[in-house]
Amino acid sequence: MTLEEVHGQEPVPDGHDRMQGAGKALHELLVSAQRRGCLTAGVYESAKLMNVDPDNVAFCVLAADEEDEGDIALQIHFTLIQAFCCENDIDIVRVSDVPKLAAIVGPSEESGEPRDLHCILITNPNEDGWKDPALEKLNSFCEESRNVNDWVPTIALPE
Repeated sequence: MTLEEVHGQEPVPDGHDRMQGAGKALHELLVSAQRRGCLTAGVYESAKLMNVDPDNVAFCVLAADEEDEGDIALQIHFTLIQAFCCENDIDIVRVSDVPKLAAIVGPSEESGEPRDLHCILITNPNEDGWKDPALEKLNSFCEESRNVNDWVPTIALPE
């Protein structure tokens, strides 16, 4: 009998299953946040929001493809955003597949133009204390990752 069985909890999935669960939860969170108007996309827009209202930010996603890895300016932005998130207890993950992220989030609703998806923030709407199960799963995933010194885990989005 495992500890989870004693306490009536589901066992914590190992490695690959845990990563797939986190990817699915991230997909659900992005769709839900966009529907609720709680998603901010873009490095500059995210930095402005974090400067004005950091207590309202619930989660941060940094996304970069292989070609972005050589972009020094983007890497500096990522370092600053990561530091800010750590200081303000905002969970943060990386995604290495920007096209999949673009398929989930889609173009800007105002202009229909593709948007900067290198940084995405999920915010809490003040009026109703939004509790999303996908957000809770991702918060647990990030906490488990920090326990093994993986401070900004990389998540693979589902197909």
